[in-house]
Amino acid sequence: MADGLRSGNGSPGRLEPGRRDAEILRLAVPALGALVAEPLFLLADSAIVGRLGTLPLAGLGIAGAVLGTAVSVFVFLAYGTTAGVARRLGAGDRRGALAQGVDGVWLALGLGVLSAVLVGLLSGPVVDLLGVSAAARPFALTYLRWSLPGLPGMLVVLAATGVLRGLQDTRTPLVVAAAGAALNAGLNLLLVHGAGWGVAGSAIGTAATQLLMALALVAVVARGVRRAGARVRPHPLGVLRGARDGVPLLVRTVTLRVALLLTTFVAAAQGDAGIAAHQVASTVWTTAALALDALAIAAQALVGRGLGAGGVDEVRATVRQVVRWGVGAGAVLGALLVPASAPVAGLFAPDPATRAHLAAALVVLGLCLPLAGWVFVLDGVLIGAGDGRYLARAGLVTLACYAPFALGVLRLAPAGRSGLVWLWIGFAGVFTLARLLTLVRRERGGAWVVTGA
Repeated sequence: MADGLRSGNGSPGRLEPGRRDAEILRLAVPALGALVAEPLFLLADSAIVGRLGTLPLAGLGIAGAVLGTAVSVFVFLAYGTTAGVARRLGAGDRRGALAQGVDGVWLALGLGVLSAVLVGLLSGPVVDLLGVSAAARPFALTYLRWSLPGLPGMLVVLAATGVLRGLQDTRTPLVVAAAGAALNAGLNLLLVHGAGWGVAGSAIGTAATQLLMALALVAVVARGVRRAGARVRPHPLGVLRGARDGVPLLVRTVTLRVALLLTTFVAAAQGDAGIAAHQVASTVWTTAALALDALAIAAQALVGRGLGAGGVDEVRATVRQVVRWGVGAGAVLGALLVPASAPVAGLFAPDPATRAHLAAALVVLGLCLPLAGWVFVLDGVLIGAGDGRYLARAGLVTLACYAPFALGVLRLAPAGRSGLVWLWIGFAGVFTLARLLTLVRRERGGAWVVTGA
């Protein structure tokens, strides 16, 4: 059984540095595995649907972007639940921790149903807004509409994963995510090519997998709830409190999404070569972010638990240690990427001039990864501390710092490849540095260090 459901209250004493490192890795490594499993869903869908032709694949790309956005704005269901559950666990209130987790799961279910209804009603205008061609539009709508039953499952997976992370268990979500990725690939093959259902079969297979994953994670949480004697029914005030507390994290997430969309918009203005090169650089950045986000998840769980237990000194020591891991992981990734930038660019950019500017952008990205590691970890620290309101304000400030730079690139950089380099100096450098300054300023103070349940 998962560690988080069989241990005691999980409250740590003062740990030696070696044991603290072991705690960080115990949580971060399985979290990384679960994060890596998530992109495999879309990758499997793309590979299988791609055999049907270009138009079905284009439709999948548009529908996938809609679903990805719908899910990403609710990531607070995982982050906020992790922090709240971990804090109560550290305070020795295991029953209260699980009760709060139950409220988070019910909130996720309600938001999932509401989102599915809204996306279903607005599916036509939404895919049109993304610029889908008339030929690919039917495939996008088919995939999107058949995927909607799985949307509540996706959000429940976020919340249940947050409960288990708060209970210091990142292995169970890894097992469920890995099994889900394998099941999704099998169902897609069976329904798309075996049953001949085409794009609809891919959507049905993915939706069914998400629902089964949600049931599996909820079953694990429910077993812990029964053993702790906690309630299974939602508490209306608890659900409302979860929704209220999630608003600041929602604002934070929206600012990040706006920055990414703005970056893509400016890249698109550089022409086809610019947006193609940007897609490569963005994929590399996202891949590196998975490793750094795993450390942020460990920080959320450990900081929440430590503050709940009242161990301020241990929390401070944990923050210092996990920051070292974040900066170190970013430095290692950067050291691997910088010398590999030219070969990577050569794989994706046949034009020599485009290849040169893409390689330069990748060098900029690699040099900024240590800063990104610091940012990701401190973001996790403050989420774990429940400091969402500050993160929302900081998100608005950093977006206000980055937007003029990005728009300046759009106006001043020559249309084409050189603008890509300046764009990534802005996103990986200016935006990341602005985030770092706001986060370090907060972490060095004491306003976020609030102990108890």
